[in-house]
Parts: sequence; structure tokens; C-alpha cells
Amino acid sequence: MVNRHLFKVFVVFSIVLLALLAPRFGGFIADQFSYGRFDPDGVFAWLYVHHIVQALLIGLLMWFITRRTGLRFGLGIGEVGIGIRYVKRFALYFLIYTVVVLSIMTMLGGVMTMHFPLTARNVVGYLSFQLFMSGPSEELIFRAFVMTLGGFFIKTRLLGGRLSAVNLLAALVFVVAHIGFSFSPFSLSYEPMQLLYSFALGIIYGACYERTKSVYYPMMLHSISNVISVSAVMVVQVLFG
Repeated sequence: MVNRHLFKVFVVFSIVLLALLAPRFGGFIADQFSYGRFDPDGVFAWLYVHHIVQALLIGLLMWFITRRTGLRFGLGIGEVGIGIRYVKRFALYFLIYTVVVLSIMTMLGGVMTMHFPLTARNVVGYLSFQLFMSGPSEELIFRAFVMTLGGFFIKTRLLGGRLSAVNLLAALVFVVAHIGFSFSPFSLSYEPMQLLYSFALGIIYGACYERTKSVYYPMMLHSISNVISVSAVMVVQVLFG
């Protein structure tokens, strides 16, 4: 019994470690290239390469596991009706939330701005990244990979069965992935509100993955939330910045 529990702990730890190392490896590869020729402000090209590499790494690992075990990692269309309702409702609610929050912040004098000049190249490049890469790449890691494999070993449900422990785990791993750190010298950098925001969205994406049995719908939610929030900040910056 003890050996079985230790094995489960080891496997879950390995899943988490792989999910956290994939973005680091993606960053390492992305650092090897120069993007100044077509992305002079350093806005989107590095992010594209980073997310493509991390998705390829985890995707290859998932392909190998599927070949060996038949596991599908939620890569089918799943429950289409539930998925479409999730996407429609989430898009509406998140748009309302974003408008309300940014309106309050603007009225209080706290105008949010992007960290780069709003040139046509930067706007198109950054929004295209958020739409086509952020959701697919990150949900492949934190929902399809972590929750599918972790679900074999973590069966507990919390809050009267409304929240699965593996969803909670994936959301926490998603949060940790948003913490910047270095080893030499050792340092951590993070925004507390961003971590809370990431955790809440991670729970929503995970619940969507469980209910739809497909990673495609969480990918859509993720990309939609990023595009809405970034677009809204850009509009506020143009109007009031």
C-alpha cells in the first residue's frame, strides 16, 4: 500500500514537473533567435516561438503515450452542445466583466496600458498570438496533459463533488507557470492579482474540459479571454491613455 501511494506521488510529481519544464524549454529555444527584423519592438515573435516549442514538446510526449496506451487526451470534439454553450456564455460573461472592471479602473484614474507602442504590426502580431497560440498551446499542457494523466491517480472531489482535485491541481500548476523565477541569483517575480486571476480562469477551463471531454473548448475560452482583455486595454489606451 505504501509503495502504491509513493508511486502515485512520484507520477503526479513527474506530470507537474514536465508541465512546468515545457515552458522553460520553450523559452530557452526562443532565446536562441533574433526577431528584430520583423518584430522590432519584441512584442510577439518570441511568444510565438516559445508557445510553438512548448506545445510540440508536450504534443510529442502525448503522441508517444497515446501510441503506447491508447489514451486520447481529450483531442476529440467531445460534447459539442455543452461546449458551444460554454463558449457562448463565457464570451458574454467575460466581456461584461472586462467592461465593468476597466470602466471602474478608468473612472478611478487607473488607466491600463500595453507595454508596447500600438503600431499596426504590434497590434496584429500580439492579438493574433493571443487568438491562435495562447489557448491551444497552454491548454494542451495544463488541461489535456496534466488533467488527463493526473486524473488516473487523483480521483478525489471537493466542495460536495463540485470541484475535482485534479482540476484544482491543474489550476495551481497553471498559477505556478505564471511566476517568473531564476536560479542565479535565485529570485521570484509575480503579480498577486494576476495569480488569482489565473487560478480562477484555470478552474473554469478545467471544469469545461471535464464537462465537454474535449480540450478544444477550453482552448477557445482561453483565447477568447485573452483577446477580449487585451483588445479592451488597447481601446482604453487609445481613448484615455
